[in-house]
Amino acid sequence: MNMETPVVICPKCKAEHELNSVLTSQSNQNVIYDCPDCGFEQRNIETSKG
Repeated sequence: MNMETPVVICPKCKAEHELNSVLTSQSNQNVIYDCPDCGFEQRNIETSKG
């Protein structure tokens, strides 16, 4: 079975990056998105866990 890594598209510059290279999960269940291309950052992304 060949499973591809999910890709995230930056809402600002539309660059595509692998999920595990742009999302950071914190112990308080906050998720941070950080685009290495344009520097866009979004914090406190709501997830199904909180």
